[in-house]
Amino acid sequence: MEVSPSTVKAIERARIWYVLVLLVMTVFFVRLFYLQVIRYDHYRNLALSDQLKQYEIPASRGTIKAHQGSSVVPIVLNQQLFSVYVDPTLVKDAGQAAETLANVLGGDANAFEKKLKTKHTRYVVLAKKVSEDKKKSILKHKYPGIGAMAQDYRVYPDGALASQLLGFVNNDGKGVYGIEQSLQPQLAGSAGKLKAVTDINGIPLAANTDNTLEQPVAGKDVVLTIDMAVQKQLETILQQGLKSAKSDSGSALIMDPRTGAIKAMANWPTYDPGNYGAVEDANVFNNAAVSSPLEVGSIMKPLTAAAALDQGVVKANTSYYDPASWKIDGYKITNIEEDGGAGTKSIADILNLSLNTGATWLLMQMGGHSEQVNQKGRTAWYSYMTDHYQFGKPTGIEQGYEAEGYIPSPNTGYGLDLTYANTSFGQGMTATPVQMGAALSAVINGGTYYRPRLVDQTIAADGKATAKKPEIVKSGVVSPQVSQEMQGLMAYIVKGHGLKFNTNYVVGGKTGTAQIAKSGGGYHDNEFNGTYMGFVGGDSPQYVVVVRVNQPHNGGYAGTAAAQPIFSNLVTMLINNFGVAPKTR
Repeated sequence: MEVSPSTVKAIERARIWYVLVLLVMTVFFVRLFYLQVIRYDHYRNLALSDQLKQYEIPASRGTIKAHQGSSVVPIVLNQQLFSVYVDPTLVKDAGQAAETLANVLGGDANAFEKKLKTKHTRYVVLAKKVSEDKKKSILKHKYPGIGAMAQDYRVYPDGALASQLLGFVNNDGKGVYGIEQSLQPQLAGSAGKLKAVTDINGIPLAANTDNTLEQPVAGKDVVLTIDMAVQKQLETILQQGLKSAKSDSGSALIMDPRTGAIKAMANWPTYDPGNYGAVEDANVFNNAAVSSPLEVGSIMKPLTAAAALDQGVVKANTSYYDPASWKIDGYKITNIEEDGGAGTKSIADILNLSLNTGATWLLMQMGGHSEQVNQKGRTAWYSYMTDHYQFGKPTGIEQGYEAEGYIPSPNTGYGLDLTYANTSFGQGMTATPVQMGAALSAVINGGTYYRPRLVDQTIAADGKATAKKPEIVKSGVVSPQVSQEMQGLMAYIVKGHGLKFNTNYVVGGKTGTAQIAKSGGGYHDNEFNGTYMGFVGGDSPQYVVVVRVNQPHNGGYAGTAAAQPIFSNLVTMLINNFGVAPKTR
């Protein structure tokens, strides 16, 4: 049968439409599969976005504790208060809500209303540190979009005690300065997360299967090495000593030379960490004992002597001729008036008479028994300062903003011989009190440098305690023999200065009076810092004490007249009250 041309065309048109319909259906099917299967999560979340909110659940911050005799007591606690917030997109009557907020919290209703109408955000903090009662007074009105979240704030049972080594927590919940900054991750813990579908008022629907919850992990509690009773007495003695010395500021610390543990550490002036916002000078936040290096003066001389003894270039009973002055790089190095003038001197005389020329002579011996400072001597002394005594680098103590101090290069720079002669008696270099205490501890404890530390242990939320063991940074700082010799030499200094202590104990120490450097170079003629560094013990050193007095004005040499009395009072306090073991031989 013959098909007409018109029929053929109709069949062709039908086939074309059939193909087009198939193509359209295929496109729709592919698009539907893409939307409902491949992009399901995206569009589902987009559909929920108007009602889906994510909340952060703050973790409880770890507390800070310290030793008090045989017990451990809190020194920093938490108080639960509330932050009141709003999701401005859910607010219905901003004016009425603002009036209620102003009535309950105080403040300007117009300012609250402005916050309630904030554009392009779903989270605005209305107030912080709100009490439980005030929170309830606000939330009982059930204003859409307004909620409250619990937050811990720091409380200090002992007020300003140990404030600079503790630091504080700012309004953003972040630790600043001291332990709070150094151990921020451990103390803060990990915040939890709540992702919830809400009703039109922004209230989470707890039964909704789309809610997910990640529990917060509480921060760890920290137990310090500090002894509260020692800390309180140190702060009192320091403040009284600075007043007597007519000094506006200073620092002191007590550490255990056998472990590196800090037993007390303080600075004056201080502040109340519970009211840190009232502080006008931010410098008071710094723990100057670890963050403020200074030219330490003659308390460096025992370390210079120990280095020379350890290298074998002198012996403890060595005598030499001291000319009472040296000329180095065109400058004259001299002593104080009480040096006795030129003549035969001993290692003990160098320390007891605090001879700058004697410290310089020790440096000369490190260079090969000469009467000149040379590269060999500079290099040897640099090695002891930086590698043995760990100067010029942070100790790693658990404090924010620790300073590293400064040790000049032995090979580059101008006037190196003079610079290094100055370092031998504590000028031309800088170190912090905690660096000096750690170095002296290594010299007198048999030769082991322990990292200074303020943390005794941490305690996790489940109660598991992790002790922080003493950390050896370097062994063989000096030999055991040199360590014993230095104990005797430093005890000789104390006796030579007429200090009276119970004869059942051994006390050694050294004064320091350092000229204060000018900002443009050189030194002030009549401005000094006073320092004192020493130890107390029986058969072996039990405590190391370092004192710093800034610019005293009570007359006399700053180390002797200002810092030494504070040291003496601290040592007497330790002997009388804190279990210094007497000599048995």
